[in-house]
Amino acid sequence: MKWLCLTFVLFMSNAFAVVDGYQYQFENAELQARFDQLANDLRCPKCQNQNLADSHAQVAADLRKQLYQQIEAGKDDQQILDYMVERYGDFVLYRPRVNTMTYVLWFGPALLGVVALLTFIVIVVRRRKNTAEAAVQELDDAQRDRLNALLQDNKND
Repeated sequence: MKWLCLTFVLFMSNAFAVVDGYQYQFENAELQARFDQLANDLRCPKCQNQNLADSHAQVAADLRKQLYQQIEAGKDDQQILDYMVERYGDFVLYRPRVNTMTYVLWFGPALLGVVALLTFIVIVVRRRKNTAEAAVQELDDAQRDRLNALLQDNKND
């Protein structure tokens, strides 16, 4: 029973651990808000789908520390982002900048949607055309005469 309690305490202590990004003390709430916003906007280089605020990886802790130091040094958000991109590449940004390297990322889904829509329209038009031609071709002379007679009667009514 003692081992069970000890194991429970050891595992639960990690669950309540504070992420080190929130132990940093700032002069005012504005700097804290900037830190939080930048930590949410930057991606952890190790954890591909986590931002710096959520990641427990060591590299994320190092980046949070670097982020804190740069905010304390008086750098603005753009300078901080430029530094992070220079060091880690565009991957570090959750919302990559629009440039020649990211055109496919930004415009690819819309282009694929347009191509899919055009393909759908072409298929529907061809299918309708083939169906109409097949219907007309399947009639023999007697059926065509009867169809024309019915259409004439319909026009006269």
